[in-house]
Amino acid sequence: MTTFPRTILNLLILFWLSLTATQSLAESVDFGEYEVHYSVFPSTFLTPEVAAENNLNRSNAIGILNVSIMRQNELGGLETVSGQVEGQVLNDIQQSRFLAFRRIQEGQAVYFISEFQYRSGELLTFKVTARPTGHPSDLPIRFAHTLYNED
Repeated sequence: MTTFPRTILNLLILFWLSLTATQSLAESVDFGEYEVHYSVFPSTFLTPEVAAENNLNRSNAIGILNVSIMRQNELGGLETVSGQVEGQVLNDIQQSRFLAFRRIQEGQAVYFISEFQYRSGELLTFKVTARPTGHPSDLPIRFAHTLYNED
């Protein structure tokens, strides 16, 4: 039986949490050959152990954006591919902050994680650009989301 490295399992847990949590956002955008998947959630959704293992901060003022670039494989399923991700987040008065993405690779799985600061109830607009390795153009996504503290 194949076992997944601990980091991949942790990231899968993060993704599952983002799918099931009421204030999180998990979506994808189809670009034909590629899909860009993303999820946004408060860092407090992470257990202290998962946060520590992935060098992520847990705080009521820090959110997490997880992005992956996917391509259909020969079996018809999706697989992550390498590339670059960059972006910015704008608050409700259009102040922009750069998103510093960290590339995480475990085996064939590739994810891009960025932490960002937020205020509870603040509407945030994310502008993210993904570029798969060897692909000639950017894959831009834009979405808005509001996070709330657990208080």
